[in-house]
Amino acid sequence: MRSDSIKTGAQQAPHRSLLNALGYTEEERRRPMIGIVSSYNEIVPGHMNLDKIVDAVKMGVAMAGGTPVVFPAIAVCDGIAMGHVGMKYSLVTRDLIADSTECMAMAHGFDGLVCVPNCDKNVPGLLMATARLNIPTIFVSGGPMLAGRVKGEKRSLSSMFEAVGAHAAGKITYEDLCEFEEKVCPTCGSCSGMYTANSMNCLTEALGMGLKGNGTIPAVYSERIRLAKHAGMQIMELVEKDIKPRDIMTEKAFMNALTVDMALGCSTNSMLHLPAIAHEAGVELNLDIANELSAKTPNLCHLAPAGPTYMEDLNEAGGVYAVMKELTKLGLLHTDLITCTGKTIAENIEHAYNLNPEVIRPVENPYSATGGIAVLKGNIAPDGGVVKRSAVVPEMMVHTGPARVFDCEEDAIDAIKGGKIVAGDVVVIRYEGPKGGPGMREMLNPTSAIAGMGLGSSVALITDGRFSGASRGASIGHVSPEAAVGGPIALIEEGDMICVDIPANTLNVLISDEEMEARRKNFVPKPEKEVTGYLKRYRSLVTSGNKGAILEVK
Repeated sequence: MRSDSIKTGAQQAPHRSLLNALGYTEEERRRPMIGIVSSYNEIVPGHMNLDKIVDAVKMGVAMAGGTPVVFPAIAVCDGIAMGHVGMKYSLVTRDLIADSTECMAMAHGFDGLVCVPNCDKNVPGLLMATARLNIPTIFVSGGPMLAGRVKGEKRSLSSMFEAVGAHAAGKITYEDLCEFEEKVCPTCGSCSGMYTANSMNCLTEALGMGLKGNGTIPAVYSERIRLAKHAGMQIMELVEKDIKPRDIMTEKAFMNALTVDMALGCSTNSMLHLPAIAHEAGVELNLDIANELSAKTPNLCHLAPAGPTYMEDLNEAGGVYAVMKELTKLGLLHTDLITCTGKTIAENIEHAYNLNPEVIRPVENPYSATGGIAVLKGNIAPDGGVVKRSAVVPEMMVHTGPARVFDCEEDAIDAIKGGKIVAGDVVVIRYEGPKGGPGMREMLNPTSAIAGMGLGSSVALITDGRFSGASRGASIGHVSPEAAVGGPIALIEEGDMICVDIPANTLNVLISDEEMEARRKNFVPKPEKEVTGYLKRYRSLVTSGNKGAILEVK
């Protein structure tokens, strides 16, 4: 066992004395030591219940003959961090989580890990860590929030942000806004639509690193506690059989995850996280393949913000396994891959059924014949930009309009709420990329303001930043190269005509090559923003959004 390095032999007597100080008995020391990475804290609604999940995991580990050992991981609530300097500290935590977990696991010789994340950066951060460590690991999340109800209709956090825009436009009263505030987030859990947290927890199932229901069983259901106990028990089988993350997270597994991503209509942030996780697993995931997979993968789900259904509905309809079962009808998945269940995907989904063909459309009747995400390229984004195609209204799939250019999110929001953005415009927000931000902020506030003010079907937004999974509309993010490194998005001028063509996967400013080159010669980069501490170190190491915003030592 790996843990023998801290508990076996005369040389390890000092180590055992410290384990004695922790209260461990000789009987506990003889067992495999299982690290449980707890993302619990009291500021993230999706994490406030993780102490209960961790207790259940500990029970499962102990029942199966292991010794559970809990240690923490930090977590940021993207919703609370949204729209201010706090959002610069969201994506950057993904690498802190991965690095700190690596340090704890290596320093203490754990035989296996159970990772207990829930919200946005903890899932990919811990997947990155476990791919890097490659010791037996299983994931169990805290589960999604139940949808709220406002005036008899299901609602979620994206509805709340859009209500702010609607109030600014005079479309709803302040009393209506307060009703949304009171009702849209009724329980603990990751916010109830197909936002980033739920996307990544669902894709953990598709990758084979989480048990059935990991992505969809609501946080407040006792079924979630039972799932956690089973995860605790299952890690012992993975340790016994020495089934490790890189045995599971193979290149074919990432192809499966991208395919399920297209069918579910996941957050565009998955296009940052999957390449970063794959990189740690030794798999190079070129996002050019996203459009190839999208072209043959039907979009089967329209969960909020794309449609009126929520995670609880997906769970009741059969969950991720039911979606995967639909995809196998077209032969779109590699089903012979081993998973954390100790069985193959084919064995896992053998008895999965689609119980609600409106929540999970059959492949014969999809929402669209192509997947939920598209990668766009052109003279604005030579290395690509990403859009959640399934959340774009038909009339905005092709759009040409004048550029309204802003060098930060705050200026764009002021213009939107001040009524300075009109139908037909293309809002450009730049210098918000991984280096330019730094930190690649989410642009949920401007997209929600646009939607709330009734402009969602007539205004596009492009940025070298990123979008929350709660964003909808013609919102193209991750534009690469970013403005801060001289990407073409930095050369766009106010009033330039921009053409967004999602079916053709193109994004262009309608100027000549000669004009673009002339602007490039005269381009003067904006001074770097004054930052200190971790953001300064992050900026020096982070790569482009099209590479997953991974950190590279130069």
